[in-house]
Amino acid sequence: MSDHDDGHHHDDGHHHDDGHHHHHHDIETLGAGIVTVSSSRTLDDDPAGDAIAAAFESEGHEVTTRELVPDDHDRVQATLQNLARRKDVDAVVSTGGTGVTPDDVTVEAAEPLFEKMLPGFGELFRRLSYDEIGTRVVGTRAVAGIVEETPVFCLPGSENAARLGAENVIVPEAGHLSGLATRDDTA
Repeated sequence: MSDHDDGHHHDDGHHHDDGHHHHHHDIETLGAGIVTVSSSRTLDDDPAGDAIAAAFESEGHEVTTRELVPDDHDRVQATLQNLARRKDVDAVVSTGGTGVTPDDVTVEAAEPLFEKMLPGFGELFRRLSYDEIGTRVVGTRAVAGIVEETPVFCLPGSENAARLGAENVIVPEAGHLSGLATRDDTA
């Protein structure tokens, strides 16, 4: 762990030229890949995907691609992996398929792809969600991890959950995580 990651700064606090608390390897303008996992919706009727897109765009990021895939393990897995590999995608966010019904397969599709898990994402998302839905958060299996040097976040399919996760957790942290995940290539 480098001195950038441990949260402790052992100097006078003036080590950043731009006056922000960004790190030099943060990605300032992200390309986001959004995947809606649903067997019933279309991209024209996708309030959760719309909420994620709006969260990125409101902070000056770009939505590189939006895709809709059915609740099918192999299709979800292939789509997440393909987007994570794309050079114009710095973060991937899926919505849908994270519950406990038999056709909720997003988590099972995503987790084998994770080279590193980001357990804090699901923990924080559920903590924030508790204020809205109470103990029902126990049925929420939102997860995140690093795939092909790209952070991948899997959110529930509800519009409220997608907005909460994107606005309050993913968009604030995605640039930093994406920069950290890829910085060995740019050093």
